[in-house]
Formats: sequence, structure tokens, C-alpha cells
Amino acid sequence: MVISIELGKATISYAPEKTNNKIIGKILKVNGFDLISDRETIIVEQIKNAVIELVHYSNNVNSIIRKSDYIIEKLNMSYQNISKLFSRHENITLEKYIILQKIERCKELIWQKEYTLSEIAYMMDFSSVQHLSNTFKKITGYSVTDYKKNGILNKRTIDKI
Repeated sequence: MVISIELGKATISYAPEKTNNKIIGKILKVNGFDLISDRETIIVEQIKNAVIELVHYSNNVNSIIRKSDYIIEKLNMSYQNISKLFSRHENITLEKYIILQKIERCKELIWQKEYTLSEIAYMMDFSSVQHLSNTFKKITGYSVTDYKKNGILNKRTIDKI
């Protein structure tokens, strides 16, 4: 029985004598998750969760904290090791993954219409509105203006990035 599911963690109740990892994996799969058991894959998921927490849930209003410092503190590993491990298991670099997450968050903030583009650029740690606009266009293929006019285009869920 699934008790709770949250990003990177599932709590289940089961009878050990009747259940094994294969059955648990099937239960998680039905709920849209996978069972991760090897150490490196677990760390990669922790890296992803740290990036998602930072970009999507902390609002990054205090931009003094660099993203790399946050991830280092969260995982208690050097950034070089974190970055190498991430790239070895994913098809992109950690830096690119962070940028993709930032752009998805920018899409949400633009769509919500609560903040100016200047505020969004600051919150997402872009050096300027121009830097945000150029990165947005490069990643999405749309200018910020076109995105604002047409609403949500190509919105991806954060776990699918």
C-alpha cells in the first residue's frame, strides 16, 4: 500500500514475507515512479531534486546563494564530482539541466503575470533581461514576447526535463 509519494521519495507499507523489490517496483511504476537502487542513480536523483527545489520552490529571491553552492551543500560533495556523475548518467551536463529548469520556471512566472521580466530575470539569476530573453529564445525557439502572446507553449513537467 502506498502511504505517501513526494519528489524523490515514496513511503509504502508491505508485508516483507509476501513482497520483494520486483513487486514494489511494479507498485511504484503504476504510480508513475521507478525504484532506484544503485548508489550513483540515487545521487543523480538527489541532484535533480536539489536543482528542482532551488529553481522551482525557493523563488531564489536571495540570489546571493549560487546554485552550485546550494547543490554542494545539499549533497555534501564537490561540484566537480557532482557534475561528472550527473553527466555520466544523463545525456546533458548539469549546467544545461539547470538552465532548462530555469527556463521552465520562467515560463510559469511569465504565464502567471505576477512579476515583470526584470524581476523574473533577477529571481532566476540571469544577469539581465537581455540575457534571460536570449536564453529563453535559444531554448524554446520563441521570444518572450511571442510566449506572452500565445500563452503556454511547449510546457514540460519538471520531472521530464
